[in-house]
Amino acid sequence: MVGLLGALGVALWAGRHEAARSPDEDPRASSFGTGPQGSGAVFDVLDRLGWVVERRRRPLLDLATAQPRPAVLLELAPVMPLSPAELAQTTSFILDGGAVVAAGEGGGIAACAGWAPVHGAGLLAEADTIDVRSESGLVLPPVSDVLDRTGERTPARGGCADLVGLREDTLLVTRDGRPVVVDIRYARGGRLTLWADAAYFRNETWRAGSAPYFVAPLLVPERGAGPIVWDEYHQGFGAEASLSAATWQWLAGTPGGWALLQLVGVVLVGVAGAAVRFGPARPVIVRSRRSPLEHLEALAAGLEGARGSDVAVRLAVAGLRRRLARVGRATSADDREWLATLERAAPTPAGQLAVRRLERSVHEPGGPERALAAAQAVEDVWEELHPRTTRVKS
Repeated sequence: MVGLLGALGVALWAGRHEAARSPDEDPRASSFGTGPQGSGAVFDVLDRLGWVVERRRRPLLDLATAQPRPAVLLELAPVMPLSPAELAQTTSFILDGGAVVAAGEGGGIAACAGWAPVHGAGLLAEADTIDVRSESGLVLPPVSDVLDRTGERTPARGGCADLVGLREDTLLVTRDGRPVVVDIRYARGGRLTLWADAAYFRNETWRAGSAPYFVAPLLVPERGAGPIVWDEYHQGFGAEASLSAATWQWLAGTPGGWALLQLVGVVLVGVAGAAVRFGPARPVIVRSRRSPLEHLEALAAGLEGARGSDVAVRLAVAGLRRRLARVGRATSADDREWLATLERAAPTPAGQLAVRRLERSVHEPGGPERALAAAQAVEDVWEELHPRTTRVKS
């Protein structure tokens, strides 16, 4: 029992500790993230403002031909790189008039356009954050990374050599002029917006400061152009699994799950041990059914205890009349007349004597002994008067 309670306590502590720390420690800029580093706030705000927002949880192998066609695809510093085939699809999507917002390396999209994010440095030394200069007049939070032009593209990565823009605009720079956000326009209306990192898309940034007023206009398309799609597949959120698979993954992959499995094992062992019977079978007390006379005596005793001797006698006589009525000896007279008629009709002296004893029980006053005497007399009358079945001699 002590071990069981200890395992239960460990499971509860581990479950609470895991639930308390997981959202805060998840560094992915995912729309599923509700902690400071997630981007669930961006998804919820755009949804409440009336834009169609979706989460894509499958590879981008059909991005260029997908229906409905996305208006904007968000690649917010995905933790998994895009495959060459997915980069080719993304390139075709942009050149065909689609819009992509890529933060950080964007799964490889920034390299296709000839840019790369680098950690920013101050004038004299490395700095954790660098102040930015905004032409819009908004007070925006500092950044950690900036964009640097690589000067080359990687054509071996599937279609990157064709991703050449018509115009580049720098939308946000640091105070010393290094680009943070670059907007590249392509033929047929295609657009690629590169961000040095995903800091401006995280919940902690959107819940304080002016970053939403700067970011939102760069994300939203024209009304009716199509949905704004978050790529969640490359954030590690693939197609939805079954509930049983997700439960097993949690049990096998978290401390709280392991503690719960151990607790279940202890309970199963305890139940198995309690289910096994050791030693010979216990003797069973054989109980026989009561005879009709014992039932009548028990009924009489119960009524006597409730001071219901008169009721007991009347019920006994009524029961006798009901049983005799089945053999054609019932009448519509009251109990006294019926008993007098029954005495005259009794075929034997013993039957007449039993009827007279029953009449005395009905007419004479008395206590508990009266009800018992009536029950015994009823049984004697029935034994004398009910028809007996005899075998037919052959």
